[in-house]
Amino acid sequence: MPAKPPAEAPAGPPPAARRLMTVAAATLIAAAAAPATLAYAFPSATVSPTAVAPGGRVALSVAGCGTQVARVTSTAFGEVRLTPGNQTAASLIGSATVFNNANSGAHRVIFECGGPGGERVTLSLQVTTGAARGGTGGSIGSMSPGQIAVGSALTAGALGAGVWVMRRRAAAS
Repeated sequence: MPAKPPAEAPAGPPPAARRLMTVAAATLIAAAAAPATLAYAFPSATVSPTAVAPGGRVALSVAGCGTQVARVTSTAFGEVRLTPGNQTAASLIGSATVFNNANSGAHRVIFECGGPGGERVTLSLQVTTGAARGGTGGSIGSMSPGQIAVGSALTAGALGAGVWVMRRRAAAS
């Protein structure tokens, strides 16, 4: 029986195919690393605060429009144009004053990227009765002097214990 010639190692794909595979792999890696929001980002909007009294101001912001202008409309304040804070800003910002005679309750706030006919985001703004509480924000309005004294004593005790622990650590070192 004649001897078989030794099997040759496979040469692999031709050079053109290797280049094509390398380019395809690099493209997949770059696509995976790029943020998905670049392609088809859905705009996101904010109204702050979400509850306001008639005559109060709200801050309006929308991101992901892909335009340099947006329009915001509401029965609470009418129409407002949003523009970028600077040339490199990704968000469009603006503010509005709620009408003094705005009805209490929920009002739709419609953000339109690029103006009428653009992508829309709808949020809700709650118009409340009366004015907002100022000063401490109502955080101590319903507390008795005794409750305030007990809270102050507990806070002072916690601070004193913290100082005592820190001094013991310093002395032990």
